[in-house]
Amino acid sequence: MSESHVKLAPSILAADFTRLGEEVAEVEKFAAASGVDRLHIDVMDGMFVPNISFGMPILKSLAKVTRLPLETHLMIEAPERYLEEFVASGATSLLVHAEGARHLHRTVQRIKSLGVKAGVVLNPATSLNVLEEILGDVDIVLLMTVNPGFGGQKFIRSMLPKIQRLRMMIHETNLGCELEVDGGVDPQTAADCVSAGADVLVAGSAVFGTHDGIEKALGRLAAAIKH
Repeated sequence: MSESHVKLAPSILAADFTRLGEEVAEVEKFAAASGVDRLHIDVMDGMFVPNISFGMPILKSLAKVTRLPLETHLMIEAPERYLEEFVASGATSLLVHAEGARHLHRTVQRIKSLGVKAGVVLNPATSLNVLEEILGDVDIVLLMTVNPGFGGQKFIRSMLPKIQRLRMMIHETNLGCELEVDGGVDPQTAADCVSAGADVLVAGSAVFGTHDGIEKALGRLAAAIKH
């Protein structure tokens, strides 16, 4: 994957929620220069993952203040229960975990019928084999490079060969789906993910949790990708 085509997806999970609108506006201001083409929205239910984050009200609020697409990552049990509500709230893509969607093909087809992009997410220990019968139907495959549920975790370096294998699968089947990586992405790990074949990098703490602000944080990530 050409580095010039790699995109960044800031995760608002790490944002300051007392200033969420301002921080999103700042990301949008520097989006073109840094390769940001979407926001990543982590929805957690306290069941599929051991944490609770936020849901439709936050998504509705974001849709009112940003033109960036709202990629919504459903870390929830039985995500098919809420697909329509998330789309109605402003989601432009819905990503569901293979581990949490009992009827994955049906769920993916339902997402696509709602007019948004469909993605499948795999946890670190989940084999790529589960994608064999669904890869041709999805727009995005997201590989977790940490165990889902919390921001700020350390990147699992043993996931790099998995990224490489998925890139080969996508190439061999001549499919156009994006290969996205989520977890522990920072200026040190971003370049490794891109070298392994990632198209899109989700970054939370490396964007919103820095000491010198969002503009410089995005600049560091963009520079790391290009090196």
